[in-house]
Amino acid sequence: MRKFIYLCSHLCVQVPLLPIAVLTVIPLAVCPSWRPWGAADIPILGNPGVGQWIVIIVVAYTIIDTVRGMIDDLRHGRVGVDLLAVVAIAATVAVQEYWASWAVVLMISSGEAIEEYAQSKAESSLTALMTAAPQTAHVVRRPGVGVAGVNTGDGSDGSSDDRGDGFRKVAALPSSAASGSSDAATSHYDTVAVESVTPGDVLIVLPGETVPVDGELLSGSATLDLSNINGEPVPRGVFAGARVMSGAVNGSTTLTMRAAEAASDSQYQRILALVAAAQDSRPAVVKTADVLAVPFTVLALAIAAVAWLVSGVPTRFAQVLVLATPCPLLIAAPVAYVAGTGRLAKSGILIKTQDVLENLGRVTHVFFDKTGTLTVKQPQVTRVEMLPGAGTHLNEDHVLMMAGVVETYSVHILAKGIAKAGTEALSRLHRRFEEGQRLCPQPDADWPGHGRDYPVVKHIDEDAGKGISGEVNGHKVRVGRLSFAASSEDGFLPVERIVPGRATTDGDRRPGKQGEGRLADEIRTRFGMLAPDEMASYVSVDGHLIARIVLRDVPRANAKSALASLRGLGVAKLSMLTGDKRSSAAIIASEVGIDDVHAELFPEDKVTAVTTATVTPSRGVTMMVGDGVNDAPVLAAADIGMAMTDGTSTAASESAQVVILNDDIAAVPRAIAIARRTKRVMLQAVLAGLALALIGMVAAAFNLIPVVVGAFLQEAIDVVSILWALTALLDRD
Repeated sequence: MRKFIYLCSHLCVQVPLLPIAVLTVIPLAVCPSWRPWGAADIPILGNPGVGQWIVIIVVAYTIIDTVRGMIDDLRHGRVGVDLLAVVAIAATVAVQEYWASWAVVLMISSGEAIEEYAQSKAESSLTALMTAAPQTAHVVRRPGVGVAGVNTGDGSDGSSDDRGDGFRKVAALPSSAASGSSDAATSHYDTVAVESVTPGDVLIVLPGETVPVDGELLSGSATLDLSNINGEPVPRGVFAGARVMSGAVNGSTTLTMRAAEAASDSQYQRILALVAAAQDSRPAVVKTADVLAVPFTVLALAIAAVAWLVSGVPTRFAQVLVLATPCPLLIAAPVAYVAGTGRLAKSGILIKTQDVLENLGRVTHVFFDKTGTLTVKQPQVTRVEMLPGAGTHLNEDHVLMMAGVVETYSVHILAKGIAKAGTEALSRLHRRFEEGQRLCPQPDADWPGHGRDYPVVKHIDEDAGKGISGEVNGHKVRVGRLSFAASSEDGFLPVERIVPGRATTDGDRRPGKQGEGRLADEIRTRFGMLAPDEMASYVSVDGHLIARIVLRDVPRANAKSALASLRGLGVAKLSMLTGDKRSSAAIIASEVGIDDVHAELFPEDKVTAVTTATVTPSRGVTMMVGDGVNDAPVLAAADIGMAMTDGTSTAASESAQVVILNDDIAAVPRAIAIARRTKRVMLQAVLAGLALALIGMVAAAFNLIPVVVGAFLQEAIDVVSILWALTALLDRD
């Protein structure tokens, strides 16, 4: 009940004519013909009573306000077609049908209220994004920060403690303060407008608050809800040094961060800019609806005029016009498109203009980038191959765990995939240990997963382009190219003689440069050949080469089903564009179900491929799906550019008209499905509304619908068409 009262009061504030129209019924009903001034006929109007004069005054105000709105529409390039409402309400007064006049005023005001409600309902998802925008930030004021160069000359400012780098020595904050869990961290801050934050400021974000600007996490860890940014339903745990994005909601503990961007350049503001652009735009189909309203107006006036001329009764003219409603065109069409835009935003899909929503529904050819779009962003571990005859008690999980530990410190392209697999292997080792399985001999029981919770890592050293080495729980581990992993500390590749059935020993090894190439080939042969799309890192432990970790560019788990959904939607052609080798591209294409493969392309070749398809006669609409960064030129070349991101770079590309924030390829067919349903619902609402209005006008022309009934019937037609347009919000794809 309280919500209903709030809604009514809100609508009355937005549409002040509505309460005026409602209250006007009282004098019209109580004293319609009371004339304290006596007989005083006025041309056309006659001698109205007090209640009728009040209606006339309200009608005059309504006409003036409506005409002002029509002029404003024309100034903004939109066709002002409320002429029907103006003529209809004036006609009811001219024929002295004051109850009908009041009904039309009530219908106009309530129609505006219904439009206001429908627009707010359709924009609910977009409004939620707007209202979640951070407004304030807590800037930490710590001793010693910002006092560079301060020196009064008397030493009272502590200048004797100046370290020579512009900062004074200050007492260190408790470690808990850095993590945001101590009052010490939260008692020295100023709350300022988010626009006042500058890059480099240290901020704290209290539990449940929204991160105000993009920055770097200083706390040891934090839990962030990213649902406002990329629709990710599960909160994400991040650690010191990670990027934190504006718009993310902090978890249950205070976090400390350093601002990296001003508020205007931060992630959430870029999202809001896309939303605002989509709200302010008008799709071509809505512009067409505006144009169609003009012939509808002419048709309505013609039917009304013919009814008057044939019957000879002026009231017929008013009877027809009160049923002539262009609302299905003027309100239902934009409401449906705003609702569709809101549904896309709720699904983590942002569009720059509503024209994109219309074109999405007509896509017939989709181009996909391979790496990072059809596949995951980094190569993933597919298997671990132990070196035959290496003679080790370690298994694949031990190898993955140790390699993953050292690769955590690497920036190599394969490092993240190995580090991720190493974390999973460590969990498996822990589980096996807890279940009582002691797979390693007692001297090596200090391996992680065998009683030790976390590995002890020392002496990490990365040789760029070759590999990385380190000490894990006292064992020397080398990961990288074969020549790097198999070499000894002096840089020479030891030669191994393998005796069948006997483990390799130090006596079988002799260092030397001669024959290194032959030995490398021999080792690769013992491992077996790699597939065209596979790559490998070799692992040695304590100077013994023991295994090879094989990685490959793995298709996204749902890539094949997403492409199948596109075909189910009638998308005629799917193509892959990649700079990768043809053999590797062919393997990925066959796994996800793409027949048209363009491989070994330079960026300009990708643009040429898309441009050729775009200019082909009877081509339909082309769309390019990429990561939005290195694919910027080809995204711009397609009719629609769609950038897939994980929410960390919403501006994925200025060339993309559509941005997928949750990095989910399933959003591609979903966007097309939503666009098609939105257009279908819009057409249904418009055609149904116009058909009902036309039937009503013809019936009124034959005097089957009284003028007062017609006014209320017109409002019912508006309500039906607008409510039908709102069904574009429903998830029925």
